Amino acid sequence: MHLYLIRHAHALDGDDDDSRPLSRKGRKQARTLARFLREAGAFEAEEIWHSPLRRASETSALLAKHLQTKVRLTAVAGLRPEDPGDSILGKLRKTRRTVALVGHEPHLSALATLLVTGEAAPPRFMFKKCAALRLDRVAGGWAVRWQVSPELI
Repeated sequence: MHLYLIRHAHALDGDDDDSRPLSRKGRKQARTLARFLREAGAFEAEEIWHSPLRRASETSALLAKHLQTKVRLTAVAGLRPEDPGDSILGKLRKTRRTVALVGHEPHLSALATLLVTGEAAPPRFMFKKCAALRLDRVAGGWAVRWQVSPELI
């Protein structure tokens, strides 16, 4: 099983954090990441789980569209910025499908650190907006396969 952790793309500022939409820059970031992953043959997720926040939902939709794949998009609890790193572990343990999680900082850094090291802190990963990390399940845990940030593509 593979797991993709993706931070949402750049969003507009706003008073209501839950409803902030992607900016023009963010839409471009999501398209660019999707095309890069598609052309590299580097995305195999069967589902995309995203936080209920608008910017994560919009990032997920753009990724699916530009990856040219028919993955199911699902809003999932436990992916909000303030959620603890282990908030999504129960759901991950129950799935045998390859999934992508589209979420926020600092949650994604804590989750990635927890999966790879067994402890959520101190963080060992940094996710810029629209950065992606692929983890592969290995005996006894998870291993990093690759990580890419927008400025690299």
